[in-house]
Amino acid sequence: MSTSLLYHGFGIVGYRYMHTGYERGKVIFRVRQDRDSMICPCCKSYNVKKRGSFIRRFRCVPIGRKPVVVELPVQRVECGDCGVIRQVRIGFANERRTYTRAFERYVIDLSRHMTMLDVARHLGVSWGLVKDIQKRNLERRFRNPRTTDLDLIAIDEISIGKHHKYLTVVLDLKTGAVVYVGNGRGAESLDPFWNKIKRRGVKLRAIAIDMSPSYIASILDNYPDAEIVFDHFHVIKMYNDKLSDLRRELYREAAGPLEKKVLKGTRWLLLKNPDNLNNKRNERQHLEEALKLNEPLALAYYMKEYLRQIWKQPNKTQAAHCLDDWVVKAHSSGIKMLVHFANTLISHRRGILAYYDYPISTGPLEGTNNKIKTLQRQAYGFRDREFFKLKIYALHESKYALVG
Repeated sequence: MSTSLLYHGFGIVGYRYMHTGYERGKVIFRVRQDRDSMICPCCKSYNVKKRGSFIRRFRCVPIGRKPVVVELPVQRVECGDCGVIRQVRIGFANERRTYTRAFERYVIDLSRHMTMLDVARHLGVSWGLVKDIQKRNLERRFRNPRTTDLDLIAIDEISIGKHHKYLTVVLDLKTGAVVYVGNGRGAESLDPFWNKIKRRGVKLRAIAIDMSPSYIASILDNYPDAEIVFDHFHVIKMYNDKLSDLRRELYREAAGPLEKKVLKGTRWLLLKNPDNLNNKRNERQHLEEALKLNEPLALAYYMKEYLRQIWKQPNKTQAAHCLDDWVVKAHSSGIKMLVHFANTLISHRRGILAYYDYPISTGPLEGTNNKIKTLQRQAYGFRDREFFKLKIYALHESKYALVG
């Protein structure tokens, strides 16, 4: 062992190697600081006098499976210029930690491939220490996510546990990075985000959301000039929910056992894309029988397929004609469900057609929400809410299997 190897192998600079010891399976390198490198931690003066020392040990990068510890007499000095008596700063470790910066980087590298528990077992340290290193690293990098270049964003909520626990997530649609995670859902959860980007002078052009009234009100109060784009997948999902309710209502009102038998089991067939119906299971035949038997259900089903066409038009003008035609047909049908849904489309007409000005959706955010759920499931939950948020901010950089 030499001072040069101490520098090249463990990143320890400005310290002289003394000797090596062995204690309970650990390799202990004893080092001391060069007198010429001792400076006042306050004024950076070299005019200092020694005033005693005490021994500290720092966990370092292991050699094979052998734990390595660096033992250092931390010097206390008196400054001849400013008069303070302080401990000198440690060049290779944080004064408040029991491990070197090289060990910290090694733990972070391992955490990209292993769970925190696996890293802790591999290195023979506590799970809490690995979590502390991860959390401090994430705080340094993601405490203040970049928002100055925000232009197009998506907003959605995600359920993270029982008893209606939610997080509100904001995604930058250009970079795919999460730029805000708020507690709860609704307008109040977005207030810190609006305040932050207003202070930074951010100009948003368009925001993709579902048709949540609280999100609409929050955007209109804070960014009225931004265009609201209603996610077309949420519109179709809302219609599917209404279609399921209609089928359930028609089943209850069915006249005889034959009609009930045909309607039974058609819920998922109604929600499926027609191209995805399984002919081997006679799904198409079963659906056609149900539609022939019940005229309101058949009309509602075909109106669903027509509704999809609104987002498949070549331009905004034709999309507007398609939407207006859908509304007219729904009103003339006399079916209560279709009439109510047509009124919903009318009240959200601008946000639906805004898709042709800004072809964005909350689809990328839905993918991020799935990653968040996977992250939470693989970690068996997170007790530290702030640590969980920091992990969410780092999701867009993940290139490996998610680990907890």
